Amino acid sequence: MAPLGSVPAAVSQLARSFSAFSCSNPFLRSLTAVKSCPGRCLTSQPSGPPKRPLNGYMRFVMQQKPAVVQQNPEIKPVDVVRRIAQQWRVLSPEQKKPFQEAMQRDMQKFKLDLQKYQSQLTPAQLQQQAVERKQRMTKRKAIRKKRELTSLGKPKRPRSAFNIFMSEHFEEARGTTTPAKMKSLLDDWRSLFSHQKQVYVQLAEDDKIRYKNEMKSWEDHMLEIGREDLLRGQTRASQRRPAARTAAAAAAKKKKTKATKAKPAKKTAATPKSKAASREVKSSAPTKTVRKGSTKKV
Repeated sequence: MAPLGSVPAAVSQLARSFSAFSCSNPFLRSLTAVKSCPGRCLTSQPSGPPKRPLNGYMRFVMQQKPAVVQQNPEIKPVDVVRRIAQQWRVLSPEQKKPFQEAMQRDMQKFKLDLQKYQSQLTPAQLQQQAVERKQRMTKRKAIRKKRELTSLGKPKRPRSAFNIFMSEHFEEARGTTTPAKMKSLLDDWRSLFSHQKQVYVQLAEDDKIRYKNEMKSWEDHMLEIGREDLLRGQTRASQRRPAARTAAAAAAKKKKTKATKAKPAKKTAATPKSKAASREVKSSAPTKTVRKGSTKKV
């Protein structure tokens, strides 16, 4: 293997420019994975599906990144992207046009390659792709919703007793990696006595009260700004109950009124005068003698 000193200066400079972007940011990692030709469609495998071409902004980033890194070797990768983004914002539409046109040309080629690739797939593979696409969309929606809730200041969920214990003793925990530290902390937690755990249990109960109060204030604020869709299910159900009871009472009252109107009028009871007249008529009727002294009206 040739020593590093024999590598040409241009290749060494290119390696340093790419190593400057080896950070944990997935966006920057995607930039470093692109070759010098930004118009090429990215594919994870030679036989895999074609991926969408870079848009105009990303093409501008790939073009300006080497120059910005060379001029500012000590700058952080995040600041490099921010500086390029500022340059993109001040460009005129005419200056952005070449990047947009290149994206449109590659997009046409991408559509043709995608149709060719899909024509070679079986119905089962197409169905599997549809399922995977649905899963990706669901994951993206969940990420966007989480970011939105964070930006709206939704309170953090209460911590458990073990989480509080782990946060307090994580630094001095045994192990060199995070999983090893967590495993040692779990063993320490299980070896604690009940009265030792009670301190963290009480802290967890206090954190639940904090969460409940903060969520009540936050949901009231969401109602004020018209974001009922962000409320918890139980909160929405509690709001629907009074409205449902009011609607049920109104329906019952309406039904009762309708039944009262449809009910026929009762027969008028006989007056005391008419009862007395009927008794007088009966008493004035002639009678005849029957055997054994009984009488019978004629």
